[in-house]
Amino acid sequence: MSALDIRREGKTTIFTINRPEKMNAINAEVANGLQEGFAEFDASDQRVAIITGAGEKAFSAGADVTDLPELWRCVPTIGIVTEKPIICALQGWCIGGALVMAAMADLCVASEDTRFSYPEGKVGLTGGMIATLAARIPHKLAMEIMLLGRPLSAQRAYEMGLVNEVVAPGKQLEAALAMARELEEMAPLVLRTLKRLVVEDTLKRTPAELMALTQRDLGVVRNSADLQEGLAAFREKRKPVFTGN
Repeated sequence: MSALDIRREGKTTIFTINRPEKMNAINAEVANGLQEGFAEFDASDQRVAIITGAGEKAFSAGADVTDLPELWRCVPTIGIVTEKPIICALQGWCIGGALVMAAMADLCVASEDTRFSYPEGKVGLTGGMIATLAARIPHKLAMEIMLLGRPLSAQRAYEMGLVNEVVAPGKQLEAALAMARELEEMAPLVLRTLKRLVVEDTLKRTPAELMALTQRDLGVVRNSADLQEGLAAFREKRKPVFTGN
């Protein structure tokens, strides 16, 4: 069974984290799969993406500590690179890095039984990317989530501006698809332009985001055919032939 299910509903692509027995914890397979799947989505004629989780217990419990991923790979605007709209559809627990994913998506629907938690202060470790909350919801509310680490109800998250809509349990994907159907009818160029203006020119990037973006960009070079060609040419004492790939 795949840890990530990807399917199309009209012009909308649905990405489902499919590890319900692990509360949809994000391992390397899921993180890499989301990044690669979104690259294909972005290059396609699909209009909208939805990220959700299998089962009722959790959207996701965050990073899988038994198989730690490079979590930045599956965070919208960092490893997930697209100017098309992304909607998160949540039910059950949304913990740690999963909360970051939901916060950095463009829209978010949560069922009434969704619970949010960011417990890094209780664990003693942080990656720092949660600081982005202060650019997305009011400062004091962001600090409440980050510093106090109290579980939040879906209604409280809605009041904070972290969630767009709260629906009955089990109806979150249906509501997200309803949003997607509206977006499918909009002018793609306008949606891309508005999202780009917000992400690139309005929201401030946190140090952790900048570090992850640097890792992403340097990773392209490290994994490039040009690097392999350069190393081979050095060993063979010849002039390299680079292709830009």
